[in-house]
Amino acid sequence: MKAGLEIGQSAEIDILVTKDMRTEFVGETVHDLYSTSDLVNHIEWAARKCLMPFLETTEESMVSHVDISHLTLTVTGMNVRVKATVSEIRDKKIVCDVEAFNTRGKIARGTVTQSIIERTWLENKMKELSLINQLALNFQVAAAEQSKR
Repeated sequence: MKAGLEIGQSAEIDILVTKDMRTEFVGETVHDLYSTSDLVNHIEWAARKCLMPFLETTEESMVSHVDISHLTLTVTGMNVRVKATVSEIRDKKIVCDVEAFNTRGKIARGTVTQSIIERTWLENKMKELSLINQLALNFQVAAAEQSKR
């Protein structure tokens, strides 16, 4: 990691809550409100923005822990500001305190922990998992064909 990341540094993003951010399960809208899953995505994005200027080209960050309280409702059409502030730096783990606000006040608070990893390690792990998945799929197909006989 490049030098310069310090406790207290922050990043913000501004979001306009749209209909595609509503709470849905299996394609069915539950209610016309900002979903917790989209909120978490935006919180992760703000935390990532804190680190981006300090990552080497050989590094990547991955969220390893999220602890969020979604405090109140936000309807579609409202603006949301998400702020992440670096609160802890230890080894290759960075913790950000996060808050989100709509036009009426605070809607969420919590922490996001990111791990700094080597890109080559990540790429190798992804290839390994893809291979394992393909082998499992091949086995399932072969087992299904065998059971038809």
